[in-house]
Amino acid sequence: MTLAVVRRLVTVAIGIAAAYALSRQCRRPSGWLGRRLARGMNIGHARLTQWGLQHVRIEPDWRLLDIGCGGGQTVRTLAGLAAAGRVDGVDYSAASVDAARETNSDLIAAGRVAIHHGSVSRLPFDEGTFDLITAVETHYYWPDLANDLREVRRVLKPEGRIVMIAEAYRGRSMDWLYRPVMRGLFRANYLSLDEHRAVLTEAGFLDVEVDAEPSRGWMCVVGTH
Repeated sequence: MTLAVVRRLVTVAIGIAAAYALSRQCRRPSGWLGRRLARGMNIGHARLTQWGLQHVRIEPDWRLLDIGCGGGQTVRTLAGLAAAGRVDGVDYSAASVDAARETNSDLIAAGRVAIHHGSVSRLPFDEGTFDLITAVETHYYWPDLANDLREVRRVLKPEGRIVMIAEAYRGRSMDWLYRPVMRGLFRANYLSLDEHRAVLTEAGFLDVEVDAEPSRGWMCVVGTH
């Protein structure tokens, strides 16, 4: 085996290892790198989040929850929209919880925001707590999407709503590239728009509405308790 071939093999191996490490950080940020990644999400997801939140009404005194709160910017945005209400964020990554608490430190001190370390599969809240629940760029990582949606529905008030916002769905532009990355590398729930509608309906949600921005590959799904 020549030195050139060895170098190529080493380069490929390093690339595979880096891609694997990145996929793990995207699924569950950890350590200093995870905290930096979570903070980067605050910028990277801003326009997508703004577009998605236009699909729901938010009253000033509502109780809101952001699942998979990442760096905490969506929590902060929701707190601005519900100025007389309260916002909770939950994430199963300790690094994300730290970043979200830092982003919202003033609102936490004021008693308007709380950030929790927990899982969507067992949310640390009573039944019928929230008027609206958001999930931005996270639901495709949930371990058991159908049952996790039932858990989300449990903590929603009657007629409360969930809005799931993402930039990855089966059938989006450049699907040929996204599909192997989402399914193979990230091991994600990579569903079509119709499959999103079906899984929310099966979980008991009513009046499920699905919208997409094909030019950007964005999607938004809203379901009512």
